[in-house]
Amino acid sequence: MRWTIKPKPEQKDIDALSKALKVDDLVAQLLLQRGITTYEQAKKFFRPQLSDLHDPFLMKDMDIAVARIEQAILRNENILVFGDYDVDGTTSVALVSSYLMSYYPNVATYIPDRYDEGYGVSYKGIDFSEDNNFSLIIALDCGVKAIEKVAYAKEKGIDFIICDHHRPGDTLPSAIAVLDPKRDDCNYPYSELCGCGVGFKLVQALASRKGQTIDDLVQYLDLVATAIGADIVPITGENRVLAYYGLQRINTDPRTGFKAIINQVKKTTLTITDVVFIIAPRINAAGRMKHGHHAVNLLVENDTKQATKIASEIEKFNLDRRSLDQETTKEALAQIRENNEEEGFTSVVYKADWHKGVIGIVASRLTDTYYRPTLVFTKSGDKLAASARSVKGFDVYNALQACANYLEQFGGHKYAAGLTLLETQYETFKKQFEKVVSETIDPRFLSPEISVDAVINLKEISPKLMRIIKQFEPFGPGNRTPVFMAEKLQDSGYAKGVGQDKAHLKMAVVQDGYGPFGAIGFNLGEKLPLVFNRNYFDAVFSLDENEWQGNISIQLKLKDLK
Repeated sequence: MRWTIKPKPEQKDIDALSKALKVDDLVAQLLLQRGITTYEQAKKFFRPQLSDLHDPFLMKDMDIAVARIEQAILRNENILVFGDYDVDGTTSVALVSSYLMSYYPNVATYIPDRYDEGYGVSYKGIDFSEDNNFSLIIALDCGVKAIEKVAYAKEKGIDFIICDHHRPGDTLPSAIAVLDPKRDDCNYPYSELCGCGVGFKLVQALASRKGQTIDDLVQYLDLVATAIGADIVPITGENRVLAYYGLQRINTDPRTGFKAIINQVKKTTLTITDVVFIIAPRINAAGRMKHGHHAVNLLVENDTKQATKIASEIEKFNLDRRSLDQETTKEALAQIRENNEEEGFTSVVYKADWHKGVIGIVASRLTDTYYRPTLVFTKSGDKLAASARSVKGFDVYNALQACANYLEQFGGHKYAAGLTLLETQYETFKKQFEKVVSETIDPRFLSPEISVDAVINLKEISPKLMRIIKQFEPFGPGNRTPVFMAEKLQDSGYAKGVGQDKAHLKMAVVQDGYGPFGAIGFNLGEKLPLVFNRNYFDAVFSLDENEWQGNISIQLKLKDLK
């Protein structure tokens, strides 16, 4: 692991912010590192307000989209709400469809089958619309690159409104409206919304025309917060406000479907991390193992008994998914070793019968193991489909763009993408992808980095500091949990390996006789010899609260030792 210490802001800036906020230097430093330089910015950070959300009509084409939906309602047209099968797509569909259905009945939902139709807008979905007399499709979390499909729909007299957040290509589809804050010609003040966030802006715009306020829409923010967490978008600006109030909703008055999931895992208060690791995988499991419609059905269900039944079915999908992804990861790692590809700049693996629903998870696990841009391929119809994952700092979308002449289609983000190609192109593409990455990646990106906010002494850790850090939540990209480094630590003599195979490290640490603080290092069991005999060591860690028999104490959550 590379330990990188963030540059310390100028002392004069620390002093000024410290004085303005009446906080100590360490807190001022942490805020400055997050781009917060004034009292007003700090107030918005610590006390997010729904009034801070931007006017949805600032988004390019929003007025056109709203006018077309209002026209559809006046004409009694059938509206199809179409979304991708992942968390962002299914939450978007649940949000927009349930809002429209609250005052207009002629609305249905459509999630493409991951295996039969693949990612995004599908010809089959458009044919379904024609057969069932839908004249308007609202596409969520997909569609910004579906040029041929939107044209195909247009020939059939079906209009599209696209709500997407992926990077557009050089040409936009000929839809009635394309809502995407990443459009070059869109001046919306915040470009990092997820698909469900863009869907929420559409709902916000529709609601404003009906005389409704943001308070009438808070009930939908649990969906938005879940999508923000699952899609790994920055939790800054508008996303911070949406995630903050969405989490509040999840913890105080969750929708019936979320309540059914939470009841299964017996968790009381959920953080954004819990949303990512508890709620999101279960919603995702429906689309991975069976069909994304199950997830939408759960998210819009109001009957507790029915929601509990659907949640139980989804839990089974999730357990199946878990065993399948472990098995596939094992096979993929073996393939890398057998092909002697452990030393390259990329990991690219393929097996025809790997389950398409888990290749994204497997790509993430391979990236964790070998720490380099990774593609996991499987057979999908007469083509190969892959999920791509990247390492911090490297744009895998750009690397795929440089290999575009070998691909049938691709789309996604800097760190995650999907693609398809013909089997005959696989080996050539694999070589070209390795070449592109080897020529463009900074070698530093090939080893995992721990970014340290501040070097501190254990004496600076206090309940007050802990209370303030908790107010930095929700954490996520753009606002990571503060990470500290402390030097010349010693174990107080009780260090031991704990857990299965003694994989984790548990101890109590002191510094210059100050302490001890309890410390836990998950998957750091092998570092145990470093702390024996009261040896000095340095550590990087975040702060955590440990509850034991009703007592709460601060503990160090160790990330690495040297």
